[in-house]
Amino acid sequence: MITLLKQRLRRDWLQLLLWILATVLMAAAGFAGVTQSYSTHADRVDVLAAVMANPVIMMFRGLPSGASEGAFLSFEILPWLTMLAALMSTFLAVRHTRGDEEAGRSELVAATPAGRFRPTVATLILGLAANLVLGLLVAASLIGSGVDAEGSWLTGAVTATTGIAFLGIGLMAAQLMRTSRGANALTVWILVATFLVNGIGNVAGTPSDDLTSIESAWPVWLSPFGWAEQARPYDANDWWPALFGLAFGLVLAAVAIALQSVRDMGEGFVPARVGRRYARGTLASPHALVWRLTYSGIIGWAVGGALLGILATTLSGLAGEISGSNPAVEDILNKIAQAGSIDETLITVFFTMLGVLAACAAVQIVVRARQEEAHGTAENVLAQPVGRVRWLADYVLVATVAVLIIAGAAMGAAYLGLVANEGEAELFRVVTVVGLGQALAACVFILIAAVLFVLIPRATIPLAWAAVLLATVFGMFGPLFGLPEWTTRFSPFAVSPIVANGDVDLRGLWWLVLAVVVGAVASLSLMRRRELHPVA
Repeated sequence: MITLLKQRLRRDWLQLLLWILATVLMAAAGFAGVTQSYSTHADRVDVLAAVMANPVIMMFRGLPSGASEGAFLSFEILPWLTMLAALMSTFLAVRHTRGDEEAGRSELVAATPAGRFRPTVATLILGLAANLVLGLLVAASLIGSGVDAEGSWLTGAVTATTGIAFLGIGLMAAQLMRTSRGANALTVWILVATFLVNGIGNVAGTPSDDLTSIESAWPVWLSPFGWAEQARPYDANDWWPALFGLAFGLVLAAVAIALQSVRDMGEGFVPARVGRRYARGTLASPHALVWRLTYSGIIGWAVGGALLGILATTLSGLAGEISGSNPAVEDILNKIAQAGSIDETLITVFFTMLGVLAACAAVQIVVRARQEEAHGTAENVLAQPVGRVRWLADYVLVATVAVLIIAGAAMGAAYLGLVANEGEAELFRVVTVVGLGQALAACVFILIAAVLFVLIPRATIPLAWAAVLLATVFGMFGPLFGLPEWTTRFSPFAVSPIVANGDVDLRGLWWLVLAVVVGAVASLSLMRRRELHPVA
């Protein structure tokens, strides 16, 4: 068991370090952001009242539990802390179970005295330890910021137990699905669904008379995110909801181990779809194969982009109401967007999230090349008259097309929103400039992932996702957390072109173009000299 734990820690130490540091940084910077941006009790009351007046915003924020600094901090950052812990845990669970089974490592380990179940138990122990460290460091960072100790310990505890709940979900998904890709997709969909269920429960709740807190409706008890929020750190400080996540995760882990004992190695409980006997003629090219492997994910990301686009041009009235009643909110929006009117600012803020969405889709497609290489299926393609450069270029090409599709879906939905609300003609130009600018910013991450794939293939997946995560933290949350402006400008999302006061501000356009061109040339030219690295 100790040997298995060491082996997992040796493979995962860098990924776990990045996930934990990012989560702790968000917690530490959150308190500074709240105290700087919402320094008075009246500011916080205004924001909570305005947010509770709009169900759409409530869906994607925390649970209001008072207007004290600590309670407002929990309202601001707890959903994101728990989401990072959930993603870290599900990826860890699937990587060391279904992922190892796909790669053939599980079969080798099962042939040793370790047997079939100790690797899963070792994965469970590693996940529990990672979430324990994460929870302790989150609590320590908050206490170090000067906020109430009991609420900080509870925030760390619910962050860790939410991670453990999703660790159990990841272990279960690995038993149900036949591929690591399918298991990861299932866990992400469960994460999104439970996040929305929790939001629905909060929206359907009963606000207090002073509009600073909500008594949530019953659906929140169906979601691990709801269990975390019902602990109400810095307000009621209820510890028992934190136990729900811990118990849920351990029960699912036990069921996953039991299911593993009744299935064959390499099989899952959800059967694979039966494919065509003969492939379509349109599949007779390398780039068509890449498209076939990734198109379902692209459709999902495009739907998300369209949702952001429609929200960007239909919430301007509400944003104007909020910012008009609270100058601090207007200041924060302006810091993020640096645009002109409130309509332009809101479009820029939402389209910054679009850039993150498109970058995630692009990185997912490029790292698929690394997965195909590690699984050995890339050799089947490269055995045909297909050079290595063309093979990688096809992934880069499809990733670029995916970015354009996602940006196009968002821009199209935003145009429809403007037409439905009789928006000003100028806003059509804002949508076009900001949408294309964020698409260019997302393309930077295609080339970052491609260069990593060529130079350090085994680190492609963790480092490529870490680049997106860091750019998101600095670009979107830097102004909220009061980070220096020069740190924000390291993020491509924060320097793409915008429209401010009627003029197009190109900002870092030429740097983004230079990064894309240099990255494309470097990755494709270096790929010519690179051999395959099939070992994961």
